Amino acid sequence: MTILPKPWDGRFTETTHHLVESFTASVNFDQRLYQYDIMGSIAHARMLAQVGVLTTVECQQIIDGLTAIQQEITQGDFNWSVALEDVHMNIETRLTQTIGTIGKKLHTGRSRNDQIATDIRLYLRHEIDLINHELTQFLTHLATIAEREVETIMPGFTHLQSAQPITFGHHLLAWCEMLLRDKARLQDCRKRVNSLPLGAAALAGTSYPIDRHYTAQLLGFDTIAENSLDAVSDRDFAIEFTAVAAIIMMHLSRFSEELILWSSTQFNFVELSDAFCTGSSIMPQKKNPDVPELVRGKTGRVYGHLMSLLTLMKGQPLAYNKDNQEDKEPLFDTVDTLKNCLQIYADMILTLKVKPEAMRAAAYRGFTTATDLADYLVRKGITFRDAHQIVGQVVRYCIENNGELDKLSLEVLQRFSPQIEPDVYSTLTLEGSIAARNHIGGTAPVQVRAAIQRLRTQL
Repeated sequence: MTILPKPWDGRFTETTHHLVESFTASVNFDQRLYQYDIMGSIAHARMLAQVGVLTTVECQQIIDGLTAIQQEITQGDFNWSVALEDVHMNIETRLTQTIGTIGKKLHTGRSRNDQIATDIRLYLRHEIDLINHELTQFLTHLATIAEREVETIMPGFTHLQSAQPITFGHHLLAWCEMLLRDKARLQDCRKRVNSLPLGAAALAGTSYPIDRHYTAQLLGFDTIAENSLDAVSDRDFAIEFTAVAAIIMMHLSRFSEELILWSSTQFNFVELSDAFCTGSSIMPQKKNPDVPELVRGKTGRVYGHLMSLLTLMKGQPLAYNKDNQEDKEPLFDTVDTLKNCLQIYADMILTLKVKPEAMRAAAYRGFTTATDLADYLVRKGITFRDAHQIVGQVVRYCIENNGELDKLSLEVLQRFSPQIEPDVYSTLTLEGSIAARNHIGGTAPVQVRAAIQRLRTQL
């Protein structure tokens, strides 16, 4: 068996125990960073040539070698070695095999500590842009459905009890507000991700005359990490991203809960496409909302990754520690989970079948226009607290007599307040209640249409 040399074995007298090799290796999961590792290495080589550490010829040889290695990996022809520990040493060793001793010059002026910090930031910056695109797609689809359902009446809930009538379009715009905040958080997080740690070397910087601004320019970083100790040991950006992801997943979980309830026989507000549901192995009538249920379940998975990263960092002294090898799998899985959930949700929501008759019937139940009656009495000169008391008595009368507010005769209504007049009935209709909320943020169809237009402008 060939024993591959370690990049650090000069001071060691024994070979690494085979269990230690497998235990400490990260190549099985960090190899997915290969394109960012190569991107960072090419920029580093160009910078070294710019400052005279490499010749122009040496730089080009390194770039050509790295480009060839990237093609090998992309085509599946690259042999990854656990003995070489990580993505960095696998690529660097292959580079030396390909172009000879010049390949050993690439690591001049850097460490794997600042190298991996750079790789992760390049990776996460790219993934944030993809996730931001998925959020935009989802929002666009929601806006399309909201526009279609701008006058579809449904009950609005508090405490999961029927509260006041709203439109389904208005409800969907509440989801949009959550996702817009998610986009803003994601974009703000990206600013802190996009800071270059390369040049910090192991922890103290390097004695070579490097030009970090040039490297940052080549790699598209907005800023440069100012302190070398912090640059190699900081994982705040990964924690912040995972926190943002956890909030997005929390929102998707809330959407899921509503879709699960609404698609049940008891609610029957919507129907999910067969393409996004599964059946039962024993009950032939079942149509299960597995996609929203799984999204709801995967939310806890992302919460766990956030706690994992927070716990990983909480006891670490400066600067870099091997603990930080454990940052990648939670981060990678968070990215994968979030992207998958957003993609499937955006596709699923476009196929949603809305059942306006069932929604309207539910909005009619539960005395949802009671607040409108109270507001009517206030406009007649009664204080709101007194109006609240009067309407509560009217509702109790309806419950005891199996009646509905808008079906009560004027004579009965006037028993509770002589200020009630025939014009009250326009107030007690579902349409009247919704139309009355005609202000920015309200559920009146004219306001919902205006909100959709503002949303489209933002997107």
